[in-house]
Amino acid sequence: MGKLAVITGGTKGIGKALVEKFASEGIDVIACSRNSDDLDNLKKEMSDKPAKVYVFKADLSIKEDCLNFSEYVKSIDGKLEVLINNAGLYIPGEIHKEEDGALETMINTNVYSAYHLTRGLIDQFIGQKDGQIFNICSTASIMPYVNGGSYCVSKYALLGMTKVLREEMKQYGVKVTAVLPGATYTASWDGVDLPKERFIKPEDIANAIWSCYSLSDQAVVEELLIRPQLGDLD
Repeated sequence: MGKLAVITGGTKGIGKALVEKFASEGIDVIACSRNSDDLDNLKKEMSDKPAKVYVFKADLSIKEDCLNFSEYVKSIDGKLEVLINNAGLYIPGEIHKEEDGALETMINTNVYSAYHLTRGLIDQFIGQKDGQIFNICSTASIMPYVNGGSYCVSKYALLGMTKVLREEMKQYGVKVTAVLPGATYTASWDGVDLPKERFIKPEDIANAIWSCYSLSDQAVVEELLIRPQLGDLD
């Protein structure tokens, strides 16, 4: 039975780098995205990897789509090794100025997606008494900033959920890790007049997560904080 890694938001940025890393290491990947064309392109780009890449169209801000995706994952033959809750959305703004609905939109995408998908798959991890769950949080989970608004609220909530889940899963041998990247060069930064050198590469995040996954059963990285070498962006 082959090993499986589930990666949400797998067609761009950190998610795509993760799909490439795990597939390159011989682990079959199940990725989802809201865009069918992006999923088709991902599948083509990964066709030369030594592992299979399965794709599924889902908008994980919608609970029903989360549940449908979890059922699809269960239909794939293999041992679920890793769940990476990477799907996320950033809408800049200040709490007292941002458009009505910004909080709900980002909570649905950044928190509820991870909550519902984790609940949909957690019994597999518990039954195996192993595996690892990574939640892609942010430096915004620990450091509020102006123009972060409800994004910071959602990422604080995701870090809190991750910490609680870590405590719950200890007894079952399931590892839980919060990943807190600083500014990473992804589509979220399109149009920003800054050199690429001021950003973390998505591949750096993927390689760091792979290293955490590669540890022995006796060790877990609870929080992985990664910042640009020159520090946070002003």
